[in-house]
Amino acid sequence: MVSVSLSGRNGVRGADEVDGLTIGYDDAGPDGPLPLVLVHGHPFNRSMWAPQREHFSRAGRRVIVPDLRGYGESTVVAGTTPLDVFATDIAALLDHLGVGEVVLGGLSMGGQIVMEMHRLFPERIRGLLLADTTAQAETPQGRRARNAMADRLLREGMSPYAHEVLSTMVAPANVRRLPAVAEHVLGMMRGTSPQGAAAALRGRAERPDYVETLSQVAVPTTVVVGSDDEFTPIDDARLMHKVIPGATLAVVEGAGHMPNLERPAEFNQALADLFDSIDRKG
Repeated sequence: MVSVSLSGRNGVRGADEVDGLTIGYDDAGPDGPLPLVLVHGHPFNRSMWAPQREHFSRAGRRVIVPDLRGYGESTVVAGTTPLDVFATDIAALLDHLGVGEVVLGGLSMGGQIVMEMHRLFPERIRGLLLADTTAQAETPQGRRARNAMADRLLREGMSPYAHEVLSTMVAPANVRRLPAVAEHVLGMMRGTSPQGAAAALRGRAERPDYVETLSQVAVPTTVVVGSDDEFTPIDDARLMHKVIPGATLAVVEGAGHMPNLERPAEFNQALADLFDSIDRKG
């Protein structure tokens, strides 16, 4: 049973109780036939999509941006959160917002959740945006590293890690050139629950390989990557571009792992081009 408590549609902010889980979200822009849903990465929250929410809602698109469980204003659930749990949470939220088909995008872990949603609910997806993410299954070394990091976050909290990785999340030149962006990214990381972040890390350590399912994608797809991304290098983006039929690859020059914040105009153009492809396909 699902109980729903919504703020006004045009009030942007809302909170749903979904099977006992509170999901914070933004819902901006007019009602339309094909909403844009954006899934944040780790260890961030929905505010990372502010430039895209504002741009596309003003352009007449409905934009829905949830906080994943364990992040932002959503309920923190300790333990392990697999990608299919995140995907099912988002699908449940969309059901109770009365949303069927969507254009679905995600960055980093959010991109992997998008791939899982495509695996589970392909009939709901009319277009895909995969940003700074990786389709391959985790390696044994990667599994050990993610579980060790989960232990560290529970032991130390988020602040030491956040300061350590800031210049990897945001290209070093942009940390200096775009201090407001750097401060936003740092604040999101420091404000994340260690329990929620650890649960997501343990879930991602067990993620499946999505390369085969991506080869079956039948909707317009754009793969985006920052030219200076150290977490998900361009070769990972090129692999997805190669295996997804008809996909477009956009390399955002001068951006690191967060091109939507570091170079929002270029990122928004790639997303606008995706909508153009969807419109042409009808």
